[in-house]
Amino acid sequence: MTSVETSCLASSHSLLSPPVTPVLSKEVQQIASSCSNNTHTASTAAACEDPVPVPKDLDDLVRLLHIELGVNGLDSKEVDVARVQKLMASYTSNQADWAKYAMFDKGRYTRNLVDDGNGKFNLMILAWPETIGSAIHDHSGSHCLMKVLDGELKETLYHWPERVVNDTDNADSGMGSDNSDDDEKPTAMSIKKETFLRKDTVAYMHDNLGLHAVSNPLKTQGSVSLHLYTPPYEVCKTFNERSSKARSSGKCVFYSSRGEKVESCPSAAYLKCSLTNN
Repeated sequence: MTSVETSCLASSHSLLSPPVTPVLSKEVQQIASSCSNNTHTASTAAACEDPVPVPKDLDDLVRLLHIELGVNGLDSKEVDVARVQKLMASYTSNQADWAKYAMFDKGRYTRNLVDDGNGKFNLMILAWPETIGSAIHDHSGSHCLMKVLDGELKETLYHWPERVVNDTDNADSGMGSDNSDDDEKPTAMSIKKETFLRKDTVAYMHDNLGLHAVSNPLKTQGSVSLHLYTPPYEVCKTFNERSSKARSSGKCVFYSSRGEKVESCPSAAYLKCSLTNN
């Protein structure tokens, strides 16, 4: 068997973790508290009158996301980000629901499409081999909700560089390069904070909050996460941590779609768009 064929096989990662209570944002916790104590404010009254449903399984979560996001996704003024975050947190991870989507690839994380949201959002499962992480990247203006389904993830949040310098010398690599031909000295990226996300935790990310990188800190177990992107995006920018230089990714494709492997493994387009931090 060739090395390429070997990289196409799903790794035999241990994917069993003890159940934990879903972790909600402070805003969502405040809404839940006001509803249970009947101490509404104008901003929480609507949420109390229309409680967030609890998905029975992953398929039910997909159905409910279609209802919640409507025709415009999270950009619609009628959609509450905190409510969608609570909906995703209310789904309790069940390996039987998502195992067919969690396809691993040796040495890089994979993006596996679950549902395309009728063009308004992408719901995908990312499979992270041991110690593998992403490059620092933006989200092209898209809203991102990320739920850990198994294992653990580390999210490192960065400040935006004071000036974004696009790198044209390293267009096919996974990160911006250190090459600096201009008169300005390269400046390292500045970290805002680091957060460890455990099973059933849901995090929110948007370019307004900064840039981030995500990694699996575990040395003996693969991790799996569920990501909602709305609106969907095909290209983003990655940033070199040492120089802050940015480059555009290739057009991002999926490793699998609805549980079926896409094209040959790994395809040239898949390798070009990989945001894995090697």
